Amino acid sequence: MKSIKKAVRIEFEERKSKFIGYAKPISTKEEAEDFISMIREMHPDATHNCTVYRVIDNGQEYFKADDDGEPSGTAGKPMGEILTYMEVNNVVVVATRYFGGIKLGAGGLVRNYAKTAKLAVLEGEIVEFIERVECLLDFSYEKINEVETLLINGNEELLHKDFNERVTYRVKVSNETLEKLKELKDILVIM
Repeated sequence: MKSIKKAVRIEFEERKSKFIGYAKPISTKEEAEDFISMIREMHPDATHNCTVYRVIDNGQEYFKADDDGEPSGTAGKPMGEILTYMEVNNVVVVATRYFGGIKLGAGGLVRNYAKTAKLAVLEGEIVEFIERVECLLDFSYEKINEVETLLINGNEELLHKDFNERVTYRVKVSNETLEKLKELKDILVIM
């Protein structure tokens, strides 16, 4: 199964309309919905924030496309077809459009929303999907370099850091990295 490697933002202009594309690898439909909400909050004055996601979570496939006020089938559907054509899963794409005063027509909308999705997915770099689990790591300050080296080498996601008497990281890691972390001495892994 393929997904994308990283969250990205792309932008282009078509006949004075500005298209901004966002794509992010995800593991759950809740992650997709949260990302969509975040982008909508970033662009409350946009003419449209059209969305699509496709995620396989615990063997169940979720797919949702939204035209966000564009004529039916001119935004979400072509973006979804790009995800299918490129054979990517566990990804969410948001296409934000600021209308520039020149109507693009149904064909122009389909082409430009599909282009937005394609450019965003390509920018995110298509890779084999690696399922990641979220956990907390609790360790002493002396272990920071060892833990961070494992996270960097595994291309893992560091979500949050806390520095108190001990260090606490909230991370999303592959099963392979998780096993390596569990093997380290004096590191508490909380699932």
